[in-house]
Amino acid sequence: MPLHKGHLIIAAITGFISTGSTFYLTIQSNLPQFPSHSFHRETLNTKLVSAQPKSSSSTSNSSDVVSQKPSPVIITPPTSGCKIVMAIVDDPEAPLNVRRAPEVRKGNIVGKLNNNTFISVIDEQSGWLQITEPVRGWVAKNLTRSSCAIVDKTITFSPGSDRAIVRGEIIGTGSHNYRVRMIQGQTITIKNLGDAFPAILGPDSQLIAGDPNFEGNESEWTGIIPVSGIYTLQLDSNFRGFEYEFLVLIEGNENF
Repeated sequence: MPLHKGHLIIAAITGFISTGSTFYLTIQSNLPQFPSHSFHRETLNTKLVSAQPKSSSSTSNSSDVVSQKPSPVIITPPTSGCKIVMAIVDDPEAPLNVRRAPEVRKGNIVGKLNNNTFISVIDEQSGWLQITEPVRGWVAKNLTRSSCAIVDKTITFSPGSDRAIVRGEIIGTGSHNYRVRMIQGQTITIKNLGDAFPAILGPDSQLIAGDPNFEGNESEWTGIIPVSGIYTLQLDSNFRGFEYEFLVLIEGNENF
């Protein structure tokens, strides 16, 4: 069959395409074969590398880290091994039984007291308190709340700390004294957090600040220590007592 000019053009194009396809397939067959997931792993690794923190320029210097001061030490008065002169009835199953003798025995109950009643104490024996007011007899100590009438305690700061919180309660009459050694030129600040502000006495027992006979709401006092020695923070109660809490701040503790 005779070939026309158009037929020749189509044949030439077809042959070119066929040759190109063969060439493409040959190149593809000569490429190294990788598992399909290798591309994903490489992409993931690239992301991980780019997410790594940069060198020391992005790391905080030790000098940039602000050191935190230790928490203030908590100072509390002792609750045993001392003389008790007054207590408050605190019985979860009130009223509290007052007994003729310091023992639980049928027929020896001489009275009953409601919670929050103040009782005068003259003696303590094997977990019992001997009382004279409002009725004479004996009550179980663990069914009352009491405090040491006289306290004399030294404030010791934690290493690196310059603060202490003194917290306690006087029930009835009594005197709680907290002593702190000071160096001339240091600054002391007392901040009231409770019901009573302590009197501040110098090494010669002279009053520097506060009123030992005043239960008030004075909030804060700051002073420079004139002479080195032991200073006393004193709380006195002449009647039924009070709860107290105050912060002691000493500037210049590094000199201790």
